[in-house]
Amino acid sequence: MCRHIAYLGSPVSLGRLLVEPEHSLVRQSWAPRRQRYGTVNADGFGVGWYAEGDPVPARYRRDRPIWGDPGFPDLARVVRSGAFLAAVRDATVAGADGEAAAAPFASGPWLFSHNGSLRDWPDSVAETASALSARELLDLAARTDSALVWALVLHRLRQGDDLGTALAEAVRELAGAAPGSRLNLLLTDGAAIAATAWGDSLWYLSDPPAGRVVVASEPYDDDPRWYEVPDRTLLSATPARVTLTPLKETTP
Repeated sequence: MCRHIAYLGSPVSLGRLLVEPEHSLVRQSWAPRRQRYGTVNADGFGVGWYAEGDPVPARYRRDRPIWGDPGFPDLARVVRSGAFLAAVRDATVAGADGEAAAAPFASGPWLFSHNGSLRDWPDSVAETASALSARELLDLAARTDSALVWALVLHRLRQGDDLGTALAEAVRELAGAAPGSRLNLLLTDGAAIAATAWGDSLWYLSDPPAGRVVVASEPYDDDPRWYEVPDRTLLSATPARVTLTPLKETTP
């Protein structure tokens, strides 16, 4: 269910990581190597990136397969950024939300993606969703499980939680309400990355001397410095450091 990737470091073209590698995100849309659920990620895609001096990221999203958008290779070739997040989507259930359902979701300085699904959606998380205000529910980006996950994370960010705490607490609540859900979450503010491994693959490539870090559902090449994140783990990363923290299962 979906593939995603986030990068922090020296400015590079989006295509350097998303298109050019042998096992890039574009290739993962039809031939992922480590995806545990689903086989084709053709229900939309998106990329969000930060421009120097502007804390609010730009986004480009579509409701089609990434390989079917003739404009994306040109955009990826010329846009350069030192921080970006991109995803290809495999929908949990059929819907008509179009590109609104494609990650990355965004608000203010934050970009977010969810790789996974909420089990027995939407009935299983009705009580969890009741913690959101009527305004927050009306502002849901789409009528999808990922959009609700984002709303819960965003609620915590706006209350002052840091990136890692916002993800960890959202995962704890959702896993308790809907056991068996897959909750690989990816979040950045352009300066740091937080991610969770919960039910699907997550890897990172850290290169502190070069001042860069990549966090992704799976490696885009065979560089031996890729490291797999254990399941039930929170990852917090900057270009200088990566920290892994075990996440505890919540008993329903």
